[in-house]
Amino acid sequence: MGPGVVAPQGIQALQDATILLGAPLVSGVVSHVEARLQGRRGPRMLQPYYDLAKLFRKETVVTEESSWVFLAGPVVAFGCYLIVPLLIPVLTTYGLPLGYMGDILGGGFILALAGFSVALSGTESGAPYAQLGSSRAMTFGALIEPTILFVVFAVALLTSTDLPYAMAATVRSSTSEIVRPGHVFAAIAFFLVVLADTGRIPVETHTGTLELGMIDEGRTLEHSGPALALLKWGSAMKQLILYTILINVFVAPWGLSGTGSGGSVVLAILALLGKAILLGCIFALVDNLFSKLRLFKITEFLAAAFLLAVLAVFIFYARGG
Repeated sequence: MGPGVVAPQGIQALQDATILLGAPLVSGVVSHVEARLQGRRGPRMLQPYYDLAKLFRKETVVTEESSWVFLAGPVVAFGCYLIVPLLIPVLTTYGLPLGYMGDILGGGFILALAGFSVALSGTESGAPYAQLGSSRAMTFGALIEPTILFVVFAVALLTSTDLPYAMAATVRSSTSEIVRPGHVFAAIAFFLVVLADTGRIPVETHTGTLELGMIDEGRTLEHSGPALALLKWGSAMKQLILYTILINVFVAPWGLSGTGSGGSVVLAILALLGKAILLGCIFALVDNLFSKLRLFKITEFLAAAFLLAVLAVFIFYARGG
């Protein structure tokens, strides 16, 4: 290892730290831009950090009907969000020590476990609105997860692998790989899934206060103190993880460190945060340009994403593989 080169284990830790510490920044900038698009002053860009610090200082209140699952759910979900960055190309073009321990499908299962833990925790609270939000989240998750599976299946066919680092390398190898019809349809399908899974259009008003219209926010209504801080922090981390997968695997896997030198790793961190903020602003723009769909229309939206993923697989076989 030459001078100035960061050890792979150190870069692995930096990947987790980038997602952990950068997620509130991305959420804060996107929320500020969204407020500006709506003609409001909006919160400060660093407001999520202040909110988390305040919540960690508060007391945790537990309802009489809940059990240990109520408090364990946020911890399990937060742990899952710390595992996924170890498996995906966050900062480097090459696989790190734990980068080949699981494929992109395994990362999807870990994210699903995090969602299940949060939903179970909300249900365990015994509060009707939290149970309603958890029920809705699991219902729509049953539609989102098959779409993610088909997207992964389509990209695996196109790139001959389901390892995130290898997928990104295939896309990075040639511009023609990005514009292949099958890859384009798969990327659009995943874009729609991320749009729905991060609480943007058409699923819900993620900043709203109407309990009957809440899904993700509804699951956390009964949490407080550090448990609520972990849920909010985990939600921001999940958003950045999905942005990272979309950017560094499907759409724009550039700006990553190929040498492991200190300077290139720092540039990779800045590039990731910059691309994530740009993508978040695009999501905010889409969110403000379109009105929300009614609840029963969400299935049609997710079905459209699923059909695009199926179409990507069909095109792959129709063009001879």
